This record gives sequence, C-alpha cells and structure tokens, in this order.
Amino acid sequence: MTDRRVNLPSRRGFLGGAAAALVLLAADPAAAAEELPGFPPGVEVRRTAYRNWDGTIVTVGLWACVPATPAQAVDAVNWAHAHGWTVRPRGASHGWAPLTLAEDTPADARILLLDTSRFTGLALDSPTAVRAGTGVPMETLLGFLEDHGLGVTAAPAPGDLTLGGVLAIDGHGTAVPASGESRLAGQTYGSLSNRVLELTAVVWDGEAYALRTFRREEADCAALLTHLGRALVVEAVLRVGANSDLRCVSRTDIPAKELFGDSGRTFASFVESTGRVEAIWFAFTEFPWLKTWSVEPVRPLLSRRVNSPYNYPFSDTLPTLVADLAGRLVADAAWYLAPVLGNAQLDAAVLGLTATLSADLWGPSKNTLLYVRPTTLRVHANGYAILTSRPQVQRVVSEFAAFYRGQLDAYAARGEFPINGAVEIRVTGLDAPADAEHPGARPPSLSALSPVPDHPEWDVAVWLDILTLPGTPHSDKFYRELEQFLLASFDGTDALARVEWSKGWGYTDASAWADPEVLGTVVPESYGAAWAEAAGVLERLDPHGVFRAPLHDRLFG
Repeated sequence: MTDRRVNLPSRRGFLGGAAAALVLLAADPAAAAEELPGFPPGVEVRRTAYRNWDGTIVTVGLWACVPATPAQAVDAVNWAHAHGWTVRPRGASHGWAPLTLAEDTPADARILLLDTSRFTGLALDSPTAVRAGTGVPMETLLGFLEDHGLGVTAAPAPGDLTLGGVLAIDGHGTAVPASGESRLAGQTYGSLSNRVLELTAVVWDGEAYALRTFRREEADCAALLTHLGRALVVEAVLRVGANSDLRCVSRTDIPAKELFGDSGRTFASFVESTGRVEAIWFAFTEFPWLKTWSVEPVRPLLSRRVNSPYNYPFSDTLPTLVADLAGRLVADAAWYLAPVLGNAQLDAAVLGLTATLSADLWGPSKNTLLYVRPTTLRVHANGYAILTSRPQVQRVVSEFAAFYRGQLDAYAARGEFPINGAVEIRVTGLDAPADAEHPGARPPSLSALSPVPDHPEWDVAVWLDILTLPGTPHSDKFYRELEQFLLASFDGTDALARVEWSKGWGYTDASAWADPEVLGTVVPESYGAAWAEAAGVLERLDPHGVFRAPLHDRLFG
C-alpha cells in the first residue's frame, strides 16, 4: 500500500509548516512572453505555488493569472482555449479533493491557475439580496451582511473560504429548525448554493468564451449552482434574511455511548431542542465535544458576548503538548500514539473552554458560526451526507458510531491506528428551492443536499466527517471499509449516502478518488436523472474542456 505523507522539518515546526501560505512568486516578463505567447497584456500573470489544505497536493512553478475584472478573466480563458491550455479557478485552496489539481500535476503542465482574489465586490442588490464577487472571503461577506442587519442561517466554519469555492462544492454549516421554530424570510437550512438567485459565469457562446448571467429559474443554472470546479463563476446574487443572535453552548460531559445511543441525552434530542448541533469526537476518547447553537434575541445571563469570530484559540493554535504529539506521529512514525493524541486533544478542549470562557457564547451569528482559522491542525478528511427523515437522525448516527468504534477497536487490537483525528457530525436541511423565494427556482442539481423526488419524506442530511493526519498508515483501507459500510447501509431504501465533494471519498485500499465503481456508478446513481442532465449542461457550456480537471474526466466520462 502507498501512503500519502507530508515531510515535516521538526516536531515543533509541525503547525507552522502545515499552515504556511503559498503565494504568487515573482513575475518574470521574459519567461511569460516565451511560454505564454500572446497572453492578454492587461492581465497580471506570475509563476505560482499551489498547496491544498492537507498538503497532499503540492505543485510549484505553474503559471497563474490574477484578472482584475471578469472581462479580463474572459480574455485569459479565451487565450487558454486558443493555445490548448486548461484553466483552473483558485480561491483559498481550502479543500481536499483534486477538483483543482491532481496529486501528480507536474510544474510544466499546460494549466493556468486563475486567481479570483480580486473578484471581491459587495453590494446590496435589494433589501434581501446581496451581489458578491466570488473571490470574497466568507468572513468578509458575513461581516458585510452583519453591518446591514443581515445574515445566514448557517455557514461553513472556516472564514477564509471564498464564496466561489463554497458554491462550487455546496458548502454548508449545521442547522435544521428547532422544535417550534419556523423558517424566517430569506433563510434556508440547506447549503449556500440554495441561496443563489442569479450567477454570472464564463461560458462558451458558440464562437468564444464570454460572460453570461443565469437566473435561478433557468434550467442551465441548476447545474452551475454546485459545479464542482467544472465552470468559472465570477459573481453571484444571494438571497439573505435578517440576522440572528445565536447562543453557542459547548459541553463535554455526555459519554459517546449515551449521545450516540438509544436513550437519554441523545444527539437527536439536541437537534430537536436547538436545531443546530455539532459533535466533535476525538479518536479513542469517550466524551465528545458537543456544540449547540440556539436563536436567542436577548443575551442569556450566563453567556459571554462575542463581537468577533474564532473564539476557540486552543483549537486554532494547538497547545504545545498536542502540537508535539502530532509532530511525533508523523515525523517519527509513532502512530501508536493516536490514543494519547486523541485524549490530549480532548483535554485541551475541556481546559480551553474553561480557561477562555468560551463554553457559553452569544452574539451576532457570524461570531459563533466562524470558528476555524488556517492555523488549525491540517488533517485529511473524508465526508458523506446521509439523506434521511428527521425521525431517523439518531438511528443513522447510532449505526455509524457503532461501526466506527468497532473498526477503530479492531484495528487497534492489531496494533494499527489509522485514525488520529476526530469524527465530526452535523445535521442540515436539504436544498428546498422554495427557500430561495424566487419564482420557478430549481434545486442545485449536483448538491449533496438536492432533494430526492421519490422520497419527499427525506428532509435532512446527517454529515459525517472522519479526520486523520495525512500519510497515516492503513487510513485509506479504514476509509474504504467505512465508505462501503455507509453505501451498503444507506443505499437509497430508507436513507441515501452521497459523497461530500470537497472531502475524501471513492477509496481503494491505497488512495482516495480512485474506486472506479464509486466514481463511475455509485456517485452518478445517487443523483438519478439529474446527474446526466447536469453533466450535459456543463459540457455544453464548456465544450472544449477548458475547465476540466482529471477528476472531472473520471466522474463525467
């Protein structure tokens, strides 16, 4: 078996090396003129280094352009088409799946990275809609909305994600209506893609690539709402609603056997009472870190008001003991320390919540929804969404937890420790198009949260993510066994497993995104007729494959 590994300078340098930003390198006009003949003169172009979130995809030396406007992006795309290059949009590179670059991309590949960092315009399109460039970071977007009394129901935890990246892979948070809660105007419990009212993309018009605006009721728009990097979207108009003040309570006193069991303080009981729940279950520990958010217009007496995001510093910058242990696992191949690392992470959370007074927080939604910085531990993550009915949430969670714990114990009994991170469990609503409050709105065709027409009773998705350090021996085999269990247990009969696009999936015993059956059969069939329709639209809008990556070839043929 071939393991993916990262090279670390030292144990203490683990986090610093993992979090190092790779930026555009110095421009070389002579090299650009020679290697990119005829490149649009007004578009900035430089050599660049690319690194995905967990460092398993690193390429240094590719050319990247930084268009100042969407029109310049069109010029760059048409140059690429004319010269036989492909174009890969790049935002924050905060992802795992090779939707931008393949793991073995050479530095001399005829691939032009298109940096979206200057597409950051923000303006209210109406009192309940925001027009945003797709290069804007989520923290900036949510801050802009907050300044205007607006917000979203839920959002991904990292604030550095770009809007374009979030829309490409149906980025989501965790939220369903609490018992007695009604959806507010302009809000949705699904993904951010379900908020789109219109978007502008670079597409083929029959003679050249050009900008075109798609409205939510158009059939072609449905494929672009979650396009997996198979397109270039430069601007979007999103439905938004009045902002809410949220209370976020953390606790670590409920054992996993109860939280994921059949009775007592169960995961589903917290979903019912608050609607917004996340469980973080560190490997080889017994007490998950449970977070619940509830809508609270008035600050509860015991809650600490927060005026900015990222209120768990012990998680963003790990304590020395945790950092050293993580470094030892990788640098010294001391994988047997996984139980020690898991318990150290739990201890850090328990002590950190108390020391920083962050166990009970309250404030505008952005300040509790965003809680992951780029300095956090860089781990590999796999992910799945299990579509089911709300009364079945606890059954799904319980069956998963039992299998996961059993496999982890079985591996440990053999002296193997494939998982050294955490399990993360969330619940969201589906992408009900009516939530967009736009006549004729269509669901996002390729969103994992797209409703299943034959199962209107499925109204929620349970998200399951399992984290481990990149290169951990036996992890791919463990992930494959877990994936096969989920696909067999939730095969569309009374629940349906779909892959989480930005994470790891399609495992063989040696690597992710490699199982031909999962890529060629299981994934397409999980979307029914919508898969072929969306694939046809994306191909028609880019018939020359300018925006195709190798993973798209394996998915769409």
